[in-house]
Amino acid sequence: MNPYQEHNDHLNRRQFLNTTGMGLGAAALGSLLSQVEAAGGKHIAGPHNEPKAKRVIFLFMAGAPSQLDLFDYKPDLAARFKEPLPPSVTQGQRVTAMTKGKEQLVAPSKYKFSRHGENGIWLSELLPHTGSVIDDICLIKSTNTDAINHDPGKTLFCTGTEIPGKASMGAWLSYGLGRLNENLPDFVVLNSAFWTGGTSNVQALYSRLWGSGFLPSKHQGVAFQPAGDPVLFLSNPDGVTRKVRHQMLDFVTEMNQEHLGAIGDPEIQTTIAQQEMAFRMQMSVPELTDLSDEPQSVLDLYGPEVHKSGSFARNCLLARRMAERDVRCIQLFHRGWDHHVKLPQQLEGQCYDVDQACAGLLKDLKQRGLLEDTLVVFGGEFGRTTYCQGTLTHDDYGRDHHPRCFSTWMAGAGVKGGITHGETDDYCYNVVKDGVHVRDFNATILNQLGLDHNKLTFPFLGLDQKLTGVNPARVVKEILA
Repeated sequence: MNPYQEHNDHLNRRQFLNTTGMGLGAAALGSLLSQVEAAGGKHIAGPHNEPKAKRVIFLFMAGAPSQLDLFDYKPDLAARFKEPLPPSVTQGQRVTAMTKGKEQLVAPSKYKFSRHGENGIWLSELLPHTGSVIDDICLIKSTNTDAINHDPGKTLFCTGTEIPGKASMGAWLSYGLGRLNENLPDFVVLNSAFWTGGTSNVQALYSRLWGSGFLPSKHQGVAFQPAGDPVLFLSNPDGVTRKVRHQMLDFVTEMNQEHLGAIGDPEIQTTIAQQEMAFRMQMSVPELTDLSDEPQSVLDLYGPEVHKSGSFARNCLLARRMAERDVRCIQLFHRGWDHHVKLPQQLEGQCYDVDQACAGLLKDLKQRGLLEDTLVVFGGEFGRTTYCQGTLTHDDYGRDHHPRCFSTWMAGAGVKGGITHGETDDYCYNVVKDGVHVRDFNATILNQLGLDHNKLTFPFLGLDQKLTGVNPARVVKEILA
């Protein structure tokens, strides 16, 4: 429901006049509220078209994986080792403060690539498990973004703008489509432990990346914890039984309902709903996170790290269990991908964390028939440069931030598998064919869930806010079946 309409449903004329005591001033303010209601009426609830997906699993690699070492094969760069990047390639594009004024020397990837799948898609030797499921994946080599630093980059990808405070994708999905499972949140976030050797340049994650921004707070993501209660304060305190907790909740709900009737604030409804959800989650979440019923064959899909609480592998298995239970949006964050120095050493550890787990997730979803209506997406906030940072040898190099081109992938829910989309130049520096901006990427996610990114709006600060912002965005129809 439109939150402004929701507000006015609870704030009738008599309550309004009784609580303001303002005569003509009250009438004037009532007129303003009518205008707000009219503005709110522009929101069109989804779905707007036939959805291919019921849910999305977003695998976010915070720090920015190197596309040149993983997905975008450029064998000719080996002959250009330590050569300066030509000005015709860099074209005066902006660089970070870490690169400004320094020589930009080509650093080819040290890793071997090989072909995988029916169409012979090139992948790095660091991704053998991803190669085994490449026929289910659309590899997008031409993703690009506006942001050149981590925090704005992550914020743009997750909320549609570099400016903090806007609504996240999961919140938009919750707002536009509503809940599928009344006993679990419709937006869950899992922050994963990462390779212990990759502790340098680790970028922070902020709750605003899964926040509701200007949307009602009931749409924000719920972050699960790797140890103790999966959700903070989920367990009853010592000496408090479930029956007593239920009585307490009933009493608090009664008081909140009285308060709601008096002032009509829809956020009170959110509080009531969240408290009731928390009570139901005391039963549903322990069952969700208990992996004792998973057969060894399934655990083996995700690799040995699946047994470690908080690991990316374990979180991928939890994501599949959430998909089974119809959680609308599941977002996994894996940090430690910011490789300015000693990239090979750190990248190998990061790929150990995620390669088998991602492939295992796709295989597990597919064998259960869930990949047909589950959209799985993979990416980071931007890419890495072709030129080197730090030491430059064949076995030791680093790479700076690069927003002009990077690789992402999508799988399931009406996305064509076993294909690549977009191309970069010979230096993996610029997009030369079929560019996909982050806004286009997000518009395509919404489309697969039945939402038109131009119709899913919310009035705030004088604008009809959208996940894709005020700049043009398009659905990447070329990758859709």
